[in-house]
Amino acid sequence: MANHKSSEKRAKQEKKRRMTNKTKTAASRTAVKALREAVAKGDKTTAKGLLVKAQSLLAKLAKSPAMRKQTAARKTSRLTKLVAGLK
Repeated sequence: MANHKSSEKRAKQEKKRRMTNKTKTAASRTAVKALREAVAKGDKTTAKGLLVKAQSLLAKLAKSPAMRKQTAARKTSRLTKLVAGLK
């Protein structure tokens, strides 16, 4: 446990950041899951709408330290390919 005032503050900040990152990551995972379900059903119009939301969440996550930029770009690219493959 933290013994100094500065280390107590650091622990408090890390906890807050960890919760923020966890919330953002969970939201993006949920959006990606919904998109994949729409693709599995073959619903192109819903999938297009969900793709925009998923791309937005992944881009926001990439701005923060929670996800690397390349990881977000790779996921976005793969999801775009999935939606483009729908008829």
